Amino acid sequence: MGRYSDGPTQLLLCFSILFYHILPLSLFLKNKINSYLINTFQITLFWLYRILPSVRHKPFTPMSCGDLTENWNEVEPDPNQLRWKPFIIPKSSEKKVDFISGLHTVCGAGDSKSRNGIAIHMYTCNTSMTDKCFQNADGDFLIVPQQGEILITTEFGKMMVEPNEICVIQQGMRFSVDVFGETRGYILEVFGAHFELPDLGPIGANGMANPRDFQTPVAWYEDRTVATGYTVVNKYQGKLFSCQQDFSPFNVVAWHGNYTPYKYNLENFMVINCVAFDHADPSIFTVLTAKSTRPGVAIADFVIFPPRWGVADHTFRPPYYHSKSEFMAVTKWGLDTCHRLDKSYYKCWEALKNHFNPNWKPSSK
Repeated sequence: MGRYSDGPTQLLLCFSILFYHILPLSLFLKNKINSYLINTFQITLFWLYRILPSVRHKPFTPMSCGDLTENWNEVEPDPNQLRWKPFIIPKSSEKKVDFISGLHTVCGAGDSKSRNGIAIHMYTCNTSMTDKCFQNADGDFLIVPQQGEILITTEFGKMMVEPNEICVIQQGMRFSVDVFGETRGYILEVFGAHFELPDLGPIGANGMANPRDFQTPVAWYEDRTVATGYTVVNKYQGKLFSCQQDFSPFNVVAWHGNYTPYKYNLENFMVINCVAFDHADPSIFTVLTAKSTRPGVAIADFVIFPPRWGVADHTFRPPYYHSKSEFMAVTKWGLDTCHRLDKSYYKCWEALKNHFNPNWKPSSK
C-alpha cells in the first residue's frame, strides 16, 4: 500500500462526504467517509493523495446507454425459469468493442434512485479502454471474468483478474479495463449496500472466504497530460454521462483506508460440508453478501459451488429445488453452455417422472 511522507498531515474535520485539502509536495488530499455518526467498526473511508483533483473536468453530458439499463418496465414480467445462450463476443476485425460499450444488462430488481436493488450484466469486449475510464455512482460492481483475463487500473493501483477470480470495484471509484483478446464475463451490481463477508455463526473464525486471502492494489500513478482529451464515463441513476479532462485520473501518488477495490481467488475458498446424511443449505458456499436493512435478508449473495468432496453415510440426496430468485453462471464452460435467452428451456424438465411408491420400505440389514 502506498504511503504519504512522514511529515505531518493536516486534516479538515467537516460534515461533507468528500473534501479536498492541499498538502506539502503540492498534492491534493481527497477524503471519502461513509458517515461520521455510525459505529466505529462500520466506518469505511479512504484518503487519496492526488496530483490533480478529480473535480477538474468539463461538464458531464448524456451519452447512449446501449444495452445497459435498470428500467425493468422495458419488458413484461415473466415468472418462468429462464436461461440464456452464450453472449457472442464481437471480432475485433469487424468491430472494436471496449468494456463500456460491451455491457449488456440481463436482469435485475429495484433501482439506484431508491438505493435498493441489484442488476446483473454481461460484458463482451475485444479492445482495451484507451484514454477513457468508468465510474459507477450507482453502486458496487462485482466482476466475474469468464473468458480472458482483464487488467483493471484504478485510482488505487492495478489488478490483474483472471477467470476463477473476482474483483469488486466499489461505488464512486474510477477504473479502466485492458483486455488481451476476446473477453467475456459477468457483473453483479448492488445498490445501497456494499459487499462484505457473511457472518460465520457456529462455523467459527475460520472457513469459507477468509479475510487474509483478499488482495488490494499497491499505489500506482501516472502524471500524464492528454492533449486530445481524456474521457470519464459516469453511470448515474441508471444513465450514462461523459465528460472531458486533459489529464489521466490515475494520478494518486499514495493512499490509505479501508474503502478500496479488491480481488479474490475463488480457489482459496474453504468449503464447508462433511455430513452424516443430507446436506447443508447452500448458504455455506457464500463468498460475499450485500445485506439489506432487514436482518437476515440480503440484497444479494454471491455463492459458488467449487470442486469438493460430498461424503455421506448410506445416503445421497441431490440438491433440492430452490423456490427463490437465483442467477446461475458458469465461469468455466464449453460452447454449449447457456446464455442469451433460450425460450425452450422449460422442455428440459418435461422428462422428469413420478417415482413415488407409497409401499416402499427400507431393506432389512
